[in-house]
Amino acid sequence: MSQLNRRDLLATTIAAVSFPSISLSERATEIMWEDLIPPGVPYAEIIGEGELDEASDYWRPIYDDNGAKVNDLLDGAYIRMPGYIIPLEMTSEGVTEFVLVPYVGACIHTPPPPANQLVFVHSKEPWPDTDLWAAVWVSGRMSTESLSTEVADTGYSLVADHMELYEWE
Repeated sequence: MSQLNRRDLLATTIAAVSFPSISLSERATEIMWEDLIPPGVPYAEIIGEGELDEASDYWRPIYDDNGAKVNDLLDGAYIRMPGYIIPLEMTSEGVTEFVLVPYVGACIHTPPPPANQLVFVHSKEPWPDTDLWAAVWVSGRMSTESLSTEVADTGYSLVADHMELYEWE
């Protein structure tokens, strides 16, 4: 086994300090919405018939227990997934907390999807409020922490360290 001399040690230290993102970077696993459902749970079994409030002309789906089940394999995973933003907290710089949803308008004009199809996101960098209707990619550390927000109950939480517009191919 060879020993490092002072010059090699100094060069290695400078390289590690100069390029921390290269030495410490982690590649996000790309997932899609169906990956949030636990293996072996068919999506068709999540949504029941629902109930209709005829007085207010409003239909609310009833989800069975499968709607709250999460994919434990995603707990602690560093992921990248697409979706749409339903803002919860905003600053003058943009959105800092939001619910990531699978389709435009989920939770706003329609009943919310089941909890295992919603992700509460805290973004380290505010997302500009000029792009709220655009599809986005969100990357960060996922947890199977359930939260109740003013728009819906979520089955997942994510601390986003990177966001970008979704480019349609």
